[in-house]
Parts: sequence; C-alpha cells; structure tokens
Amino acid sequence: MNHLIKRRPFIDYFFITIGAFIMAMGIGVFLVDAQVVPGGVSGLSMAIHYLSNNSIPVGMMMWLLNIPLYFWGVKELGKRFGARTFYGFSANSFFIDFFRGDIPGLKLMQLQKTDTILDLQKNDFLFLILIGSVLLGVGLGIIFKFKGSTAGSDIVAAILHKRHGIKPGQAIMLIDFFVISFAGVIIQMKHLSIDRPAMSLTLYALFLLFISSKIVDIILDGFNYARVAYIISDKSREISDAIIHKLSRGATALKALGLYKKIDREVIMTVVTRKEITELVETIKEIDPDAFVIISDVHEVLGEGFRRRL
Repeated sequence: MNHLIKRRPFIDYFFITIGAFIMAMGIGVFLVDAQVVPGGVSGLSMAIHYLSNNSIPVGMMMWLLNIPLYFWGVKELGKRFGARTFYGFSANSFFIDFFRGDIPGLKLMQLQKTDTILDLQKNDFLFLILIGSVLLGVGLGIIFKFKGSTAGSDIVAAILHKRHGIKPGQAIMLIDFFVISFAGVIIQMKHLSIDRPAMSLTLYALFLLFISSKIVDIILDGFNYARVAYIISDKSREISDAIIHKLSRGATALKALGLYKKIDREVIMTVVTRKEITELVETIKEIDPDAFVIISDVHEVLGEGFRRRL
C-alpha cells in the first residue's frame, strides 16, 4: 500500500504530461494559425502573438502570463497543487512552441505547416476547429483528472470547483466567453483576419469553447456507462429474482411507505450497464406491466461487476 502511495505522484505527473502534450497539439497545430482563440491565457497569448506579427511565440507568452496566476494558485490551493500547476503550464507552453518550431534548434517541426493542416485550413475549416477543440478538451480533462492545471482560467475553475463544486468545464465556459469576445474585438480593430471576418472567427471560438468544455466534464465525470433503476411493484419478489438470475445483477430491497395509500412496500434498487437497461425494462414489464420504474444515469460504480475509473 505504501509503495502505491509513493508511486502515485509519478503517475499523476506522467498523465499531466500526456494531457499537456495533447492540449498543446490542439492549440499550437490546429488553432493558432486558424486565429480561433480558445480563451484564457492561451487566448490572450495568441492575441499578443498576432499583434507582434507572429514574432512572439505563443508558448513563451503563455508561460510569462501564467507566472502571476501560479503564485495565486499556490496561495489558494496549496504548495502541492502549485507544483503541479507550474509543471502543467510549463509543459503545455513548451509543447506548443515545440510543435510550432519556435524553440531554437527545432525549427524543422512546424507541424502547423504540414500539407494536412494547410488543406484543412483551406478546405475544411470547421473540421479543423473540431479536431482542435477535441484535443484541447481531452488534454485539459486529463490534466484536471490527475490533479493538475495549466493555470490561466483553469486555475480559477479549479478554485471554484474546490470551493463551490462548480464543474470546471462550466466555469471555464463563463470565464473564457469574455476573453474570446475581447480577442475578437482586437482581431477586428487590427484587421488581423485575412480570409474570414473576425465575427466568424469569434463564433468558431465559441463553438470551440462549448465542445472543449463538454469534453472536460466527460473526462472528469466519465460517460454515463451505467444506470440505476428504482422499481416499485406489487411483484417485487419476482422482479428481484429475475434481476439476480436472468441478468446476473445484484438487487437491494429498500423499505418504503407509499404516502398516498399509507401502505408499506419495497423499492427494488439495481445498477446495470447501458446495454442491459433494455433487457431490464422488458423483464420488468413481462412480470408486472403496471410497475413504476425510475432510471437514472450513473457516472461511477465501485464494486463487483463494474470496472473502476482512473
């Protein structure tokens, strides 16, 4: 047990690195040259990059802007989280400039200039942005999942999540909406957009924000891979036997009082996978067509018959 506890930080940092790698690819390869701003410090860094005629690397600017937020993170979230935050935004900044060939000695990278990316920019801009938003959301979700942060609006979202239980994806959406709008104004005033109106790019950015924030929540909460069913029936014994022997699932009888008729009765509770929910409903209806059934999504199930999430 102690061995696993000692190794856990290394596992966290490994996955934070993977998340930063994926997130940086989405920003540096797919979004910067498309001029679709993801919001937060990365969005401000991209705006400065455009204003400097692309002379200031996006990753380096992100790292400089994130330093003050890092100290805020240390104060609000503790030194342990501060170390992960510093590592997260440093790795993300490094990978962005690495992919774009902005690190001295690595000019040959420049993945944003490959034939595939240039073709997508010209012929399938929406798909380009969709890929970038998915990579951004997946990378950021992995970083959050393993207790890290890339600073920027992420650290604000992490604090809101810790204090108020607000989902990080929702918090990021609210914060970054204003940043995206501000960046759109800058692009419009400076006439930075060549092929598309600034308003179109702003709308693409809002689309990006929506997709990436939803993916962050999916990574943190997981897909709804299971269902919990509450069954109220006069044939509760037959239904519970069918659940146990036909579906090979456990069932629990909860004592309840029907307030309308003041009658004591049992409520059967069971958890099944998404694939099994149809069979469960059909089984219940075969036994008791008048049964009252409530089915809800489940994000996490710990116990026999269900795999544990990371």
